[in-house]
Amino acid sequence: MKRTSLSGQIADIDLKLLRIFKTVVECGGFSAAEVELNIGRSAISRQMSDLETRLDMHLCQRGRSGFQLTDHGRLVYEATQELLVDLEKFRANVNAVHSRLIGELTLGLTDNMLTDSNSPVVNVLGAFHQQEPEVKINLQVAAPNEVERAVIEGRFNMGIVPQHHDLPGLTYYDLYDETSLFYCGRNHPLFDVPGDQLDIDTVSQHDFIAPGYTHSVMLKEQFPQLKASATSYQVEGIATLILSGQYIGFLPKHYASLWSDQQLMRALLPGILNYQVPFKIIVRRDSRPNLLREALLQAFKHPDTSTTGYA
Repeated sequence: MKRTSLSGQIADIDLKLLRIFKTVVECGGFSAAEVELNIGRSAISRQMSDLETRLDMHLCQRGRSGFQLTDHGRLVYEATQELLVDLEKFRANVNAVHSRLIGELTLGLTDNMLTDSNSPVVNVLGAFHQQEPEVKINLQVAAPNEVERAVIEGRFNMGIVPQHHDLPGLTYYDLYDETSLFYCGRNHPLFDVPGDQLDIDTVSQHDFIAPGYTHSVMLKEQFPQLKASATSYQVEGIATLILSGQYIGFLPKHYASLWSDQQLMRALLPGILNYQVPFKIIVRRDSRPNLLREALLQAFKHPDTSTTGYA
C-alpha cells in the first residue's frame, strides 16, 4: 500500500525543520551542527525526530557508529536543496516585481501645451518610460473642463489643466505657470501703432475675443474695459480670429510666438495686458491607491531640472 506524507500544506515549521536537517547533513552530524545552528544537541535531536514524524520516514542513523543518512534521507536532502533554491528564486522574483511597474495609465492633457518650453511634460514622460518601460501610457488631449470631468469620473487616472477654480472632487499639485499676452494680427489697425501711443482705453475700442473657457471670468475682473464681440472655446480659434485682422485677444505667449516671430501678430501693451495661468496636476480626491499614478505623480513633482525645457 502506498504511503502518503505531507498531504497538507508545507508550513513555516516544516521549512525550519528542513533547514535544520540540511545543516546537520552538511555539517556531518549533530555535534558539528551545534555551532552552526547555535542550539544544543538535544534540541537538534528533538527537531530531527519531529521532522521524521512529519515525513513518516527514517532519515538518518545516529549513535556510536556516527551520523549516516538513510536512502530516504538522501532523497529528502536532495529535495530540500531544490526546495530552498526555488524559494530563493521566488523571493527574488517577488522583489523584482516590487521594483518595477506593469499596467496602463491614462493621462489627460489640455490642448496646445506642447510649444511651452516651461512645461516639463515632454521630458517627464520620456524619463518615466525609460524608468518604467512596462507601463503603457494612454495619452488623451481635451479641453480643460473635459479633462477635469474625466478625472472625477475615473476615466482618467490623472490630468494636467490650467487652474481657474478648485473643484471639491479634485486634488491639485503645482506644475508650472503659463504667460498670456494680448495680440492683434498684422492686418489689424493697431498693428503699426507705436507702443507709446497705445493705452488701455484705445485698445478697448476694438473688437475683443472672449475665451469661452473658465478664465474668462478672471479676465472680466482684471480687464473690465475689454468688451467681447466674439467667443472661442479653443486657443486655435482665438488665434484664427486674431490672424483675420478683425479681432484682438489673449493667447499663450509660447503659442503666439509661432506667428509673432514672423511679424504676423504683435503683442499689445505687454506690460499691462498680461496674466499668468498656473498649470496643475489633478487627481481624484477619493481615488483608490494606484502605484502607477503615484509613480507618475512623483515623477512630475520631482523632475530632473537639468532636462526641463526641450526647445
